[in-house]
Amino acid sequence: MLRVRYWGVALLGAGVPAMATADVPDVAVDIPPLHSLVDRVMGDLGSPELVIQPGASPHGYSMRPSEASALERADVVFWVGEALAPWLGESIDSLAADADSVPLLDVEGTRTLDFRQGATFEAHDHAHAHEGHDHEHDHAHAHEGHDHAAHGHSHDGTDPHAWLDPANARVWLDAIAESLVKADPEHAETYQENARLGKAELDELIADLQARLEGARDTRFIVFHDAYQYFEQRFDLSAAGAIALGDASDPSPARIDELRNTVTELGVDCVFSEPQFNPQLVDNVFGPTGVNTSIVIDPLGADLTPGESLYPRLLQQLAEGVADCASAT
Repeated sequence: MLRVRYWGVALLGAGVPAMATADVPDVAVDIPPLHSLVDRVMGDLGSPELVIQPGASPHGYSMRPSEASALERADVVFWVGEALAPWLGESIDSLAADADSVPLLDVEGTRTLDFRQGATFEAHDHAHAHEGHDHEHDHAHAHEGHDHAAHGHSHDGTDPHAWLDPANARVWLDAIAESLVKADPEHAETYQENARLGKAELDELIADLQARLEGARDTRFIVFHDAYQYFEQRFDLSAAGAIALGDASDPSPARIDELRNTVTELGVDCVFSEPQFNPQLVDNVFGPTGVNTSIVIDPLGADLTPGESLYPRLLQQLAEGVADCASAT
């Protein structure tokens, strides 16, 4: 069975090997967007196994036996890093100690941003970019305050949602290929060529999204939680605030008043909800303001089929949400 050699179409699902050989390494990946990038580089040689299932929070997750087994079998583990999932680092140490562990936030050339502080943002003012991988102190801060029970995470230090900048994905495709070549030099040419093609496809995607969002630059919106600044900065967008800083925390009455005032003062056009959370919360908070609350976005692609097409489709969905907001104003 051959996989269509265009990133926009994938014929094989997550965790299902395609024409795999005994020499191809076993690969585990944490979240669906990274799984998509790794799947693109592996191509027809095989598919990685997904450790955190679609729709689940990566900040705190209890692996099923099959997922723990996939991690234990892995020759290479690709994951965002401890800023997103501190628990996974511990699992890799215990279950995949002999595997090549590749935290992609640490890859040289990755652009990382500090978390913005507070429920409202001044666009781009609170984000400090860091080139390279010299930010161990940020990972330590991100580890502090981690709440496994609530599936939340601290909003200090490095914002781990770096996959939402496709320029980072370009960097990671090369890093993924490099690690796979190290584990499987026999197929080096295939991994390197797939990474090259994937980067070319990302260049086209970035150009397409820039064109689509050209008329949405002045659109003001509020997100459910602050996970989107990489996408915002890449495409010059302006989120006005977040309903909740933590992924699972309901806003306090004071936060609700603050956000309603923000809607009025900043002329917010839309409030985006997310599929993992109760949409009634958004309606309860913002219904009286009259803003558009019908658009759903998601940083992980919870409703998308895992595989190489998920990553570009995820970014397209985000762009569609912002464009829909702009067209409704």
